[in-house]
Amino acid sequence: MLIGAFSERTGCHIETIRYYERIKLLPKPERTGGGHRLYDREQVKRLVFIRRSRELGFSIEEIRTLLRLVDGKRYTCQEVKTITETHLEDVKRKIADLRRLQKTLGAISGQCEGGLVPDCPIIDALFSE
Repeated sequence: MLIGAFSERTGCHIETIRYYERIKLLPKPERTGGGHRLYDREQVKRLVFIRRSRELGFSIEEIRTLLRLVDGKRYTCQEVKTITETHLEDVKRKIADLRRLQKTLGAISGQCEGGLVPDCPIIDALFSE
C-alpha cells in the first residue's frame, strides 16, 4: 500500500511515518518505479506497535529497545517486563509531580479574589523565590 493508505490504516500522520523512518524505528520501505513508498502488513504491525507504545508514554529509546529485542527474536518476557516496570515507575513519579503541581496551583489560585486591581497574589507567588 502507498503511504496515504498506510497512514489511514494505522491512524498515524504521514509526517510521523516519515519521521519514524528517518530515526530508523521503521525500516525504509520498498519503492515503486516512480519512487512511491510501498508498505506491507509487517510494517503495519510495526507502526501500530510504535503508535500504541507512544500512547502508553514509552520514549523513543524505550521503543527502540523493545523493537531491538523483538527484531533479534532473543527476548524474554522478563526483559520486556523490566522495561515496562521502569517506565511505570517514571509514570508514577510524573503523577506525583502533577499532584504537587495541582495542590500548589489550587493554593495560589485560592488566594486570588479575581478583582479588577493589578494586585494579584498569583503573580506575586510566581515572582517569589
